[in-house]
Amino acid sequence: MPITRRGPAAIAALLLWLAACAMPALAETKAQPYALIFGTVWGPDARPVYGVRIKLRRASEKKFRWEAMSDHRGEFGIRVPAAKQDYILVPDVKLPKGETVRETAVHIEYDERVDLGIHLDEE
Repeated sequence: MPITRRGPAAIAALLLWLAACAMPALAETKAQPYALIFGTVWGPDARPVYGVRIKLRRASEKKFRWEAMSDHRGEFGIRVPAAKQDYILVPDVKLPKGETVRETAVHIEYDERVDLGIHLDEE
């Protein structure tokens, strides 16, 4: 069977056909607006803390819906719907018996970014 070479016109037609097939799928996916809760976890020595699980819930609910893990710079980010809402953020850390973890209240209005710092103090 002889090997035939396709010209640039055939390759362009193939690429155009592939693009036309992908267009309806791209048109249907509409990005929903979101807000970003971004923060840094700081240790008692004022250094970033790696590997802290952060849990987030709506203030009106008891069940946590979102969670993230702090990276090597102590940073985390959680996307939430862009709507007026209050949230409660809690670092999931083990503390000595009798001590409780401080909750942080976060208020979202629109598609915005809220920056905060979580300080894990020794008390």
